[in-house]
Amino acid sequence: MSKSVKYAAIAASLLLAGPAFAAWTLNMTTGITPVSREAHNLHMLIFWICVVIAVIVFGAMIYSIVKFRKSTGAVPDTTMLHSTKAEIIWTAIPIVILVVMAIPAADQLVRIEDTSKSDMTIKVTGYQWKWQYEYLDSNVSFFSTLARDSNAARQLNSGIDPFTVKDYLLDVDHPLVVPVGKKVRVLLTASDVIHAWWVPALGMKKDAIPGFVNELWFRAEETGVYRGQCAELCGRDHGFMPVVVDVKTQADYDAWIKAQQGEKPAVAQATDSSPALANQAATTVAKAE
Repeated sequence: MSKSVKYAAIAASLLLAGPAFAAWTLNMTTGITPVSREAHNLHMLIFWICVVIAVIVFGAMIYSIVKFRKSTGAVPDTTMLHSTKAEIIWTAIPIVILVVMAIPAADQLVRIEDTSKSDMTIKVTGYQWKWQYEYLDSNVSFFSTLARDSNAARQLNSGIDPFTVKDYLLDVDHPLVVPVGKKVRVLLTASDVIHAWWVPALGMKKDAIPGFVNELWFRAEETGVYRGQCAELCGRDHGFMPVVVDVKTQADYDAWIKAQQGEKPAVAQATDSSPALANQAATTVAKAE
């Protein structure tokens, strides 16, 4: 095969692989919450600072290697000169760069932990292998488990092609429903082992720890369905407890809440939360109010 034909074949293969490469996401996504967008902006700021540093440092290295190579007759300096001014400069510059990056990062961390002035509070409890959502302001509670079609397809020798199942392993029977534009405070805990509640589009992930109540918040600014997963290895079926958040308009959310309160479905309790855990959650809610 001639070189021209070989290169043409390589180019054609790359063109055919275009749609597959287009699906790759190498960078952080911006998400649908202020926290996720601010985190993305901070990430890009620090990324470009690092790019500039890399260009300067590696540029100086490459220039020195090429300009003062042995073949050109360059002779190494053996006088061991010392410059206090140079020492101060190359120590001060990295300190200034670190401070410039640390200030916005610290500010972002403070805002991530600020759950005050929330519009609603939801208690999320992780179980092996499901989630329980309790709307503390509306007296609504339900379990969220892997959707039946995904659960059927994952079974050994099921005969079902997973590629034919929509949102395979990323869909649930009862998603978490929240209104758009409202600050949602989440009290996060677990009843058995450590889990982690994670939805990339919200820009938030925290561990659900037995006997401990963690907090996070988000304000979704776009309606739609957003999917995540348990991000902590929690046992045999860890990969089968997805998180799905359905962001609705305020009117649709109000109608959904009324429907849930009117139906009052019987929810089978997997395990009872300990009295100490319940008291801790109640105390956390009372302090916020």
